[in-house]
Amino acid sequence: MSQLSAPQIRRRKRRDGAEPIVMVTAYDEPSARYVDAAGVDMILVGDSVANVMLGHEDTLHVDVDVMAHHVRAVAAAKTSAHVVGDLPWLSYHVDRADTVHNAAAIIRAGASSVKLEGGVVRVEMVRALVDAEIPVMGHLGLTPQSVLAFGGFKVQGKTREAAKMLVEDALALEDAGVYAMVVEGVPSEVGRRITEAVSVPVIGIGAGPDTDGQVLVFHDLLGLSNRTPAKFVRQYADLGAQITDAVSRYARDVRENTFPGPNETYATPPELLD
Repeated sequence: MSQLSAPQIRRRKRRDGAEPIVMVTAYDEPSARYVDAAGVDMILVGDSVANVMLGHEDTLHVDVDVMAHHVRAVAAAKTSAHVVGDLPWLSYHVDRADTVHNAAAIIRAGASSVKLEGGVVRVEMVRALVDAEIPVMGHLGLTPQSVLAFGGFKVQGKTREAAKMLVEDALALEDAGVYAMVVEGVPSEVGRRITEAVSVPVIGIGAGPDTDGQVLVFHDLLGLSNRTPAKFVRQYADLGAQITDAVSRYARDVRENTFPGPNETYATPPELLD
């Protein structure tokens, strides 16, 4: 089966009768293979790799080389799900030529599209990427790369003026040519209004139930994170506890000399017994 394309995703508006879009993050070949087998529509190789896999407090500590490395690992799974690669901080806050060059590195690593954060202020770069025939996903609301400017990870769009600006940002991104956008960390009514305002799919994360799809971080939904989950996270498993239990049982068997046993040991050829 061929990979879901950006134009196919572009047509996935719920108001037109489309099924909601399911997106999950992944950062390596095994996780991409597992989520693809589960039937997700999109895999986001997010700069959240900085938090959930590399131990940083924010997403500002990864660059294009790190993102390309993880995109390449995900692409090795040869998924049916569309693979989106995040453009990291300062990779598109530059001139048009450098922005296109940085996005091309993510595409060459195996992504089918790229994602960047910001609204009206990023329109020029979105247009540059679209002109270079690179599909672009937008990201509005609580944009993690703006954590220093926001003063922390805070819900956005809580005032009438702020909500209006987010709708204007969404319309500007649509006009610039994005095929979809993520809206994160906003009141549900703001998520609904943005979704209604644009003709491209809106994928929510902490944006309420009325968007065109949802995205969660792989480690959050499986209970593998060492952080207190955000309000918008629903944890579907506690694999962290299962991993600890499995490794503890392995350690016990080694210390009690019950591993390896006959089933894990190669037989000795008779001639070696002389």
